[in-house]
Amino acid sequence: MSNRRVGVYVDSMNIMRCGGYGMRYEVIRRFVARDGDEVMRLNAYVAIDEERAISDPNYKTTLNFILTLRDLGFKAIEKPIRWYTDESGRTYGKANLDMEMGLDIVSQSDRLDMIYLFTGDGDFCSVVTMAQNKGCRVELVAFANVSARLRREVDLFVPGYLVPGLLPTTPPFAGAPPWGEVGSRVRGVCTKYFQDRSYGFFRFMHSFGKVWVTDTRLEESPYTSVFFMEKDLPAGVNPEYLPSRDYIFEFTLTEGEKGFVAADIDLVYKY
Repeated sequence: MSNRRVGVYVDSMNIMRCGGYGMRYEVIRRFVARDGDEVMRLNAYVAIDEERAISDPNYKTTLNFILTLRDLGFKAIEKPIRWYTDESGRTYGKANLDMEMGLDIVSQSDRLDMIYLFTGDGDFCSVVTMAQNKGCRVELVAFANVSARLRREVDLFVPGYLVPGLLPTTPPFAGAPPWGEVGSRVRGVCTKYFQDRSYGFFRFMHSFGKVWVTDTRLEESPYTSVFFMEKDLPAGVNPEYLPSRDYIFEFTLTEGEKGFVAADIDLVYKY
């Protein structure tokens, strides 16, 4: 069991806009504490349009979201949106959440061993470096439009699409088998492809565990291999670029003679 002190910082607005709409916050807590780590900070940063909250009944969804975060043990840091007009007459809103989140990470990192950053915003690169220089390991979880520089700066990047249950698969339906069971929809990356034989293998995360143990033959690995045929790849995917960790696939697990076989393969995202 680990006794590392963990801090989680979620840029909720960035995640929501960049592929993570519908992210399950309760899964975050289970994922970051998978090694028995002690979760010291669970911070989620949310922009609030105070005027809209008064005038728009539909905006209650956002307010309910904040209450849900608190029910799950997150500290919801709210910042009001300030509205400005530029020289061309265009009105835009700004909440300065990045600054608030960055200051919290830097000031709190002295008492943490591990930081999980949920954002794709490259403005946090310098914050990551400062936390690392204080002795913190920084891991990044994000979905779409992730800064390439941010991915290089962190100690580990885990695409949020690949974390079991973090983002519902499409389309979600009642009675669907749990992630990782025959008939379920899961997401993974292509780790092996044989051009001359027109087949390959996806790898998906079947459980929370040591995410760095990527060899699916090892018992302690949280990953499983899935066979696929080139003919079953979705249109627009050039097999010449496989294998690649930059393509995120979603597929249905079917049972073959020697293990899982992928069916109904879709391309979810390309980094």
